[in-house]
Amino acid sequence: MAEDPIKSVLHYAQALKAAQAGHRIAFATAVDWVARLKSAHNAGRLPAERAKLRRMGLLVVDEVGYIPFEQDAANLFFQLVSSRYEHASLILTSNLPFARWGDVFGDQVVAAAMIDRIVHHADVLTLKGSSYRLKDTGIDTLPSARADNTAQ
Repeated sequence: MAEDPIKSVLHYAQALKAAQAGHRIAFATAVDWVARLKSAHNAGRLPAERAKLRRMGLLVVDEVGYIPFEQDAANLFFQLVSSRYEHASLILTSNLPFARWGDVFGDQVVAAAMIDRIVHHADVLTLKGSSYRLKDTGIDTLPSARADNTAQ
């Protein structure tokens, strides 16, 4: 999990390193990946699309959690993560802690299963700091994306 601007630099650097090592890479936002999978599903070619993506050495999924997913979209995203688990690399970026992913995916069980697959064999980076985009704007903070600890 990372925040701007380091987030972008880190995933681009890792993708470049993978490409230089001869791996095929693909980059898109979480919403774009779901749209691609939904289109494949609607065309009856979801298994073929998942197989095609599995052949990629690295998928970069940016902006996980910026927009909540409906149940069908959450299931497609879970299938993407699950199909990569222990087969190929995945870089995810999010402005949300894992504790909030149940809200994004509309299902705590699906979110927990997805997180389990993501963090197993992973290096999880948590970066803190202000948004680079706020520099020189006079705005010090934005609404927090941190988990509400009062609900425990």
